[in-house]
Amino acid sequence: MTTKNQTEKISVKSKKFILFYILLLIFSFAASAEQITFSADSMTGTAGSKNSTTILKGSAKVKTENMEISAETIELSGKNFRRIVASGKVAGKNTESKMDFTCERMQYDRQTKIAVLEQNVELSDTENGVNAKAELIEYDQKKETAIMQIQVNLTQKKNVCTSAYAIYSKNEQTLEMSGNPKIVQNGDTFRAQVILLDMETQEITLTGRVKGSVSTAESSKPNQKNSTEPENSENTEEKKEISEEQNGIPE
Repeated sequence: MTTKNQTEKISVKSKKFILFYILLLIFSFAASAEQITFSADSMTGTAGSKNSTTILKGSAKVKTENMEISAETIELSGKNFRRIVASGKVAGKNTESKMDFTCERMQYDRQTKIAVLEQNVELSDTENGVNAKAELIEYDQKKETAIMQIQVNLTQKKNVCTSAYAIYSKNEQTLEMSGNPKIVQNGDTFRAQVILLDMETQEITLTGRVKGSVSTAESSKPNQKNSTEPENSENTEEKKEISEEQNGIPE
């Protein structure tokens, strides 16, 4: 015979299951037919046309048509769960643009397709071999651009780029840096107020207070006056300092 307490427990479990099922249906069919799937250790939330909020905790995962996100906690809110906020060991990838990322906090707007990554951010363009680190990166999926700020460090081929601010264009394969920018390419170092790197041609454009150091290898052969003398060749490394004032800006 079922006791009153047992009946109440069954009723509570049934309500939780019904809520879970309703939210699952909302995730599956909302937002212009875009399907969203999720999983977590626990979930709390309310469903509504404009103020829907769902919080996933513990090994939380969310997957949309082109974005996969995992974190300790993920919150979905707004109409049709437009906004996604993830925190705690955030990791994910954009399957459409082939961009992987890790950070401590992330905000993603499914309508504008803009992701804001914060704290110990690492962003990798796996398609082009570009790896970037910064404290804040705003990635626009529609424009395929990443705006990076604070302790920016980007590597690509033999380039190591550092600055306080940088804009990476995936489609154009260009990097524009400012805020004490520096680029080291094949052992050569370049500094300026603004540095533009063409990642396809490896061409560097420097603007304002240009400075740098380059290494040149020179080969020399001795005069062959005596055929019995052994031929010797040496490579010498010569450092050249470059300093240029542009736009009337003094050193």
